[in-house]
Amino acid sequence: MIQDKELLDELELPKISTGNSGLDDILGGGIDPERMYLFEGQPGSGKTTLALEFLLEGVRRGQPTLYITLSETERELRLVAKRHGWSLEGITIFELIPSEASLDPTQELTVLQPAEMELSETTQMIFDRVEALGPGRIVLDSLSELRLLAQSPLRYRRQILALKHFFSGRRSTVVLLDDLSSQQNDLQLHSIVHGVVLLEQLAIDYGAQRRRLRVVKMRGIDFKGGFHDFTIRHGGLRVYPRLVAAEHHKEFDTEAVLSGNAELDLMLGGGLERGTNVLLIGAAGVGKSSLALTYVIAAASRNERSAIFAFDEGRGTMSARAKTLGLPLQEGLENGLIEVHQIDPAEMAPGEFADAVRRSVEVGNAQVVIIDSLNGYLNSMPDERFLILQMHELLSYLSKRGVSTILVLAQHGLVGPMDTPLDISYLADGVLMLRYFEFDGSVRRALSVVKKRSGNHEHTIREFKLSSQGITVGPPLKGFSGIFSGTPIYKGEETPLLSQDADGPG
Repeated sequence: MIQDKELLDELELPKISTGNSGLDDILGGGIDPERMYLFEGQPGSGKTTLALEFLLEGVRRGQPTLYITLSETERELRLVAKRHGWSLEGITIFELIPSEASLDPTQELTVLQPAEMELSETTQMIFDRVEALGPGRIVLDSLSELRLLAQSPLRYRRQILALKHFFSGRRSTVVLLDDLSSQQNDLQLHSIVHGVVLLEQLAIDYGAQRRRLRVVKMRGIDFKGGFHDFTIRHGGLRVYPRLVAAEHHKEFDTEAVLSGNAELDLMLGGGLERGTNVLLIGAAGVGKSSLALTYVIAAASRNERSAIFAFDEGRGTMSARAKTLGLPLQEGLENGLIEVHQIDPAEMAPGEFADAVRRSVEVGNAQVVIIDSLNGYLNSMPDERFLILQMHELLSYLSKRGVSTILVLAQHGLVGPMDTPLDISYLADGVLMLRYFEFDGSVRRALSVVKKRSGNHEHTIREFKLSSQGITVGPPLKGFSGIFSGTPIYKGEETPLLSQDADGPG
């Protein structure tokens, strides 16, 4: 009975941090101590950086830590640490790289011959150093050298089992690194270790490489499956756990969110409900971005915070356009109620973008979010098949946090039939369609609410214009048909149109 109780206490040891907050999030808080884990990935994928974070966390907790290297030199490791702004003080680095003499072809013994002697000597040196130091955390870099020394899969597996048995008796948490130099996927190794984390580096046709990781296996731990984007920055790995909207519900009041334009709010049945999203769709320059700006400016007037994620234009261009339209955007920028995030789709992975939106909501307390535009977001995807799934999760997250979201989508074409790069309208709670139309020798703009899930809305088509007085929405265009085709036909009594004097930018 006493032995059973001791075994149960051992099984219930609290999790320990990997040293990376993003990976801890994916793993539900960390990993089980006194187990053996495998970090695998091709050279350059970030294994060494993640392993150093694991050891540095041990140093912060006052644990003896040991880095056993069979590939990189201590000088190379210290250079990696220096470039991340880390000190390796407290980490014992044990080099097992063969000396120059052992690589001399005139010598009878080389690094690989005879294999029996090299493998046994290497293993014994590891055992001796661990016995002398008694580390709580160990990194072994890398298994490819042990695989070469073993020369056969059977001997290699036996060697890993021997290491596992040895470490388990010393209450050490061990991370093995493997650079996947073997041509075959080593599933035998997966079966031996307690958990496996795969790191990948992907080259895309244009822009920066994408990095992602996946927890392949983790015994007894409920983790977030699938791939998670990450980047290597100064200070280590920044992991962006895949967004799961169901984990982020927050209570909020479902009050109306006004645009500051009475006629536009009337078309939307009194405004947008908080926690919903609306899609502004139309041709380039028709006024989608300008219309979206009215919502963040109105939010600032209510002392609410907003975030604009701009894929297509810079902050300077946005400010100049708002000034031309008489919209007080600069005031909101200066007092910090409006934040503009310039997004470069060639440099940012989708997971990193979702994390930026989360931080603007959870840290910046943004209550209105604009994504301008979805075309730029589409270009940031290495594989556009998953755009809809990722956008669905992001919109669900924003909805559960009570955030009003304005999405901008540019269509191809100016008048007549238009092509949409992707159909996301079914995900939107509301859809506002903006169109050019020609009348009496001039180009005009029309606006209509074609969808609103959360309540009633007008079914009319109204003209609107952009000028130095902002956005003006006119009365319903009842005397025309075919406005959205671009070539309306007059079918009734004269409809008063808006004056086109001092027309503003698109």
